[in-house]
Amino acid sequence: MTKWVYSFGGGSAEGRADMKNLLGGKGANLAEMSSLGLPVPPGFTITTEVCTYFYANNRTYPADLEAQVEAALAGLEKAMNAKFGDAENPLLVSVRSGARASMPGMMDTVLNLGLNDATVEGLARRANDPRFAYDSYRRFIQMYGQVVLGVDHHHFEELLESHKNDVGAGLDTDLKAEDWKEIVKGYKAVVERELGEPFPQDPNRQLWGAIGAVFGSWMNQRAITYRRLHGIPADWGTAVNVQCMVFGNMGDDCATGVAFTRNPSTGANEFYGEYLVNAQGEDVVAGIRTPQHLTIAGKEANKSTLPAMEEVMPDVFKQLLEVREKLEKHYRDMQDIEFTVQQKKLYMLQTRTGKRTAQAALKIAVDLAREGLIDRKEAVRRIDPASLDQLLHPRLDPKAKKEILARGLPASPGAASGAVVFSADEAEDRAQKGESVILVRIETSPEDIHGMHAAKGILTTRGGMTSHAAVVARGMGRACVCGAGDLRIDYKAQTMSVRGKTIKAGETITIDGSTGEVMAGAVPTIQPELSGDFATLMSWADEIRTMKVRANAETPLDARTARKFGAEGIGLARTEHMFFEGDRIVAVREMIMADDAEGRKKALAKLLPMQRGDFEELFRIMEGLPVTIRLLDPPLHEFLPKTEAEFEEMAKATGKDLAAIRHRAAALHEANPMLGHRGCRLAITWPEIPEMQARAIFEAACNVQKETGTPVCPEIMIPLIATVKEFEILKKIVDEVGAAVMKEKGVKIDYLTGTMIELPRAALLADKIAESAEFFSYGTNDLTQTCYGLSRDDAGSFLPDYQKQGIFEQDPFVSIDPEGVGELVRIATERGRKTRKKLKLGICGEHGGDPASVFFCQEVGLDYVSCSPYRVPIARLAAAQAVLMGKREIATTA
Repeated sequence: MTKWVYSFGGGSAEGRADMKNLLGGKGANLAEMSSLGLPVPPGFTITTEVCTYFYANNRTYPADLEAQVEAALAGLEKAMNAKFGDAENPLLVSVRSGARASMPGMMDTVLNLGLNDATVEGLARRANDPRFAYDSYRRFIQMYGQVVLGVDHHHFEELLESHKNDVGAGLDTDLKAEDWKEIVKGYKAVVERELGEPFPQDPNRQLWGAIGAVFGSWMNQRAITYRRLHGIPADWGTAVNVQCMVFGNMGDDCATGVAFTRNPSTGANEFYGEYLVNAQGEDVVAGIRTPQHLTIAGKEANKSTLPAMEEVMPDVFKQLLEVREKLEKHYRDMQDIEFTVQQKKLYMLQTRTGKRTAQAALKIAVDLAREGLIDRKEAVRRIDPASLDQLLHPRLDPKAKKEILARGLPASPGAASGAVVFSADEAEDRAQKGESVILVRIETSPEDIHGMHAAKGILTTRGGMTSHAAVVARGMGRACVCGAGDLRIDYKAQTMSVRGKTIKAGETITIDGSTGEVMAGAVPTIQPELSGDFATLMSWADEIRTMKVRANAETPLDARTARKFGAEGIGLARTEHMFFEGDRIVAVREMIMADDAEGRKKALAKLLPMQRGDFEELFRIMEGLPVTIRLLDPPLHEFLPKTEAEFEEMAKATGKDLAAIRHRAAALHEANPMLGHRGCRLAITWPEIPEMQARAIFEAACNVQKETGTPVCPEIMIPLIATVKEFEILKKIVDEVGAAVMKEKGVKIDYLTGTMIELPRAALLADKIAESAEFFSYGTNDLTQTCYGLSRDDAGSFLPDYQKQGIFEQDPFVSIDPEGVGELVRIATERGRKTRKKLKLGICGEHGGDPASVFFCQEVGLDYVSCSPYRVPIARLAAAQAVLMGKREIATTA
């Protein structure tokens, strides 16, 4: 018989922390905390295998599941000395999700399950507190009504706000027992009005309804979106955790809270969290009430006037500190914990590896290594390479003038400017059009996940440092300011106002998630200063990795940026990018308009000193590191005029009439230019172009080598090779020009001539091409296009649908396709090195900065990857992790 249910509590458990795949992260950690002797309310976990069965069998359950749940429930009744559904001594439970990867707020939860019109009276008598009992009942009706029955939450919220206004109550805690009884009646009436049937009173029906809703929420839109954004497979499924209720809303000696064992924004080794007196867990994370700080230090740092838990409940706080230390030592990582205090007794409801910013992840990993909890290799493993992107972009200029509108809590660091939008849908729509937006909400909910991802930053007027907005923003690397309570948001009027100033939708604001400031307009930024922890961890990564990391760069700024981020050379300098400025584009157009080779040479002579100067600058910056220069690649039509004014300017520069220029432009038009007269094909038909470029490269190399005394290492790359003969013809031109220039200059340059493998035919003929070519660089952008028959510029219109339907797991232009494109790379690598054992191999497409693709490159045995300058640290770290893990999977900081 398959075991579908695992129990925990009372100092023992049937599960363990390493059973996350079966029990989900929450269930596995509840079992582990129970075994550690921590105060965990007893419960049981229904495994992820049931979720898989549920979706494979038309949302039904295994035949023997019900009996196993009944047996586990009987165990809870015995442990708590209470009876599920009993009117005198009712057992109440929570029903929560728990996937193997943390997905905060994305799936459904139901608290206080088991309450009905009879058991609420029993709870009131046993607690001697009718107010608490009916507060719990109204919470249950609202949660169950929304999560299981599908009644929109605004129906309940409007009724509650209306009642509070009628009785003059400012907060929920101001309401008395009689108020909650009235609200319960109203809530039940809402359910009956919306559904046409009464709120369910049978606790067993309630339980199975909640279990089904949690399993069902694995496929809700917000969970699907979150999985897509975080690369979580849909077939993992979720577990369901059923746990005895403990109550933080029984009075002023009760509380609920969320804490992190270290600061999740900065990584500082300080206890960080919030709590609310007389509340239940969703009150903290939903941002409905502004929570209080756990520590006096946190309270003072955020200028709060509300008392800290350290002051109000010192004994419980001391226990919580002991739990903090025990959990962090046990898990050897920063933990995100949830707790409830019921009548001064502490209960632990959850622990999981805490979401954190990239800055915090670096500091925590380095600190834990220095503290001896983990070693350096584990520290390197811990950092998600893609998260480093957060650290490598600009921050607000401290000297810039700022008009501060309001201040909130610094929930997720970084600065962002953008147009104000008040809905997640609008944020997504405008971001897709290329606009920068700031999502402004009273509070966010899991339904806002798509808009939060699309926005540059998030601003809320309610909620604290552990609210939904803060946790999700930190995980996504978005700047976030929470709890800016001075702001007044009017969704209907689409305005945000503060102290007499009104900001309308579409107007620009800036937020600083490191300080909590909200500013009018766009505030200038400056380049980031990388921390000592960044340098430390990257040095540890560099000691481990075996693959080199270069940069794609052709401007001095990009080259210097690449060096700053640790690039070990240039893997792709795209010479065509040097042709579009000022006088250069005019000379290029003169070349295109020339009637013969002599005319083209005359125009190219104007470009020669410009190209030489470009290469000299790159060689100086790289100081002897290899520089791979790709000869002209794109089709000529890309250089032609686009506007009437440009046509007239070209006519003036070339001395030809407009009609002739238009005729020439029409003659150069191609139905499919990416597969047309470009790359080596253009070089073979117009050899004056590679002759000029080769001369510029060799003259620059000789000049800089003479000037600096440091050897210059040019690698000349011939693009779009499909045949051996193409390569041999162009290599002969390069070698002849090189020999002539070195003779003229009296300088010997060690150079390589190689090719870009970007056509399937070239990959298949790699053994023959390698007879002449001294290096291959895989141009995986074009190799993906030609392998799939996809246009990178046009595929965006349907690729999202392919991903949604599971045809593609990922966009093949973002992460390399190991089965198709990757197989061509394997073939070319094996065949090329069979011919030339020391053939230098690299990758220079966009995939060079994608962690999963870097893992693939390590596995195949490439010598280097090359990527954009800002992705160099990402590639360095991914290359180290590839060595440590030896398989294609990226690290994740849960």
